[in-house]
Amino acid sequence: MLARPLLAPGNIACVGLNYEDHIRETGLDRPERPLIFAKLTSSLLGPDEEIRWPAGLTTSVDWEAELAVVIGRRMSGVSVDDALDHAFGYTAANDVSARDLQFSDGQWIRGKSIDTFCPIGPVIVTADGYDPDAKAVASRVNGTTMQDSSTSLMVFGTAQILSFLSAFTTLEPGDLVLTGTPWGVGGFREPPVFLDAGDVVEVEVEGIGVLRNPVGGPQG
Repeated sequence: MLARPLLAPGNIACVGLNYEDHIRETGLDRPERPLIFAKLTSSLLGPDEEIRWPAGLTTSVDWEAELAVVIGRRMSGVSVDDALDHAFGYTAANDVSARDLQFSDGQWIRGKSIDTFCPIGPVIVTADGYDPDAKAVASRVNGTTMQDSSTSLMVFGTAQILSFLSAFTTLEPGDLVLTGTPWGVGGFREPPVFLDAGDVVEVEVEGIGVLRNPVGGPQG
């Protein structure tokens, strides 16, 4: 049985293709508006817990270092100027992704929502004095740096993302918003590199700390 992570959000909203450097590595078009998808809450995982997946389900498990927003006040139809006032704080997240499922399904929920595929932590830093749009974001696999970028390269800043979401859905206290990942994921490398049993993946966000998770790999 997995221990519960820091939070029990009602919703986990995510943004795809939100870094200029990641868009370049994928070769995809730059979105005209935030590209929104969701992860199911059953994917949540705490710091130092194992990332794992059912045997035979996927062979292409990837990492994505991200800054995540923890909502502190109910948000509905909030302007960009007021959006950050609704953040309780920030944490690090790993938007773990089964690339083969993500791309073969034609939508992303299954490939993004396998149990354990949303590690968060190690702490929540309160929003007071924290600038989410000027922070270093990095990932490491077995000590090797894979991603090294900055939230300053986001296409849509944190306030824009929160306002955009609140225009069509109500965000409640405790909800999580993952703001996108920079360049350096495994699936777009030549050749591709994916996670397997025995690996250790770390996500580091400036001012928050290091989220570390061992990889248990396929189970059953």
